[in-house]
Amino acid sequence: MKWYAPMARVWIVAGMLLALSSVSQAKAQRIVALAPHLVEVVYALGAGDKLVAAVQYADYPEAAKALPRVGGYTHINLEALLRLKPDLVLAWKSGNGDKIIAKIRDLGVPVYESEPGTLESVATMMEDVSRLIDAPAGAAAVQAYRQQLQQLRQQYSSGSPLTVFYQVWHQPLQSLSNRSIVGDVINLCGGRNIFADAKAIAPKTNVESILRANPDAIVASGMGEARPQWLDEWRNWPQLKAVQQQALFFVPPSLIQRHSPRLLQGAEILCQQLQQLRQQRAQKLDGE
Repeated sequence: MKWYAPMARVWIVAGMLLALSSVSQAKAQRIVALAPHLVEVVYALGAGDKLVAAVQYADYPEAAKALPRVGGYTHINLEALLRLKPDLVLAWKSGNGDKIIAKIRDLGVPVYESEPGTLESVATMMEDVSRLIDAPAGAAAVQAYRQQLQQLRQQYSSGSPLTVFYQVWHQPLQSLSNRSIVGDVINLCGGRNIFADAKAIAPKTNVESILRANPDAIVASGMGEARPQWLDEWRNWPQLKAVQQQALFFVPPSLIQRHSPRLLQGAEILCQQLQQLRQQRAQKLDGE
């Protein structure tokens, strides 16, 4: 039933608060975050001073770079984690994996699991974490996020539909389905993900499939903050609408693939890019 998921989440958070209060204090004071987006969330809530460790690639904000590391998000050093005596671990369910999370719980450490699949669920995650920690800016941060999300929705979601191929990587050629949060970002911008209904979260594909779909825009992310050179390889197929319309776009992965408040920055970049494409197409039609 519709009420089940949110009610279950409320009971889980309430249970964790009870567990925390039974062992020490009602709010966590020593937090280990096992994903970059969770590090960002804690800082956004104004509680960065409670973080005692993070994982590889946790590089925002600048202060996060100085945090001790307990491994990468898929390989956690449990001994190093325990030495830090955390009273709360923030975990990423699909990134860290059920086995790692279960091991940490078996060691007696409370764990909050995050798996936001939509833009709204990022706000929900922020609320959950705010309840579990001493978050002086929690309520204001959640309110600001929801207001910005609503503004973007009002401004862009009703735009004329544009088909989008979101390219995560080039070898192998890989995309993201609407089971990922990127799918929700594309929808927010009035786009239509050509791999929306793929069974896998990150489906592998091939050039022939992209040529058949012939998307209006190709959006690349890659692994770094610079526009990947392989995005321009699509110019080898000039029959593609995205190539003809100069609609080979780039959004830094840290702004569109991390489940943090900065996700809305990436969403706005993509929305603006698609809106510019709509305007170009409208101008072309007016000139004909």
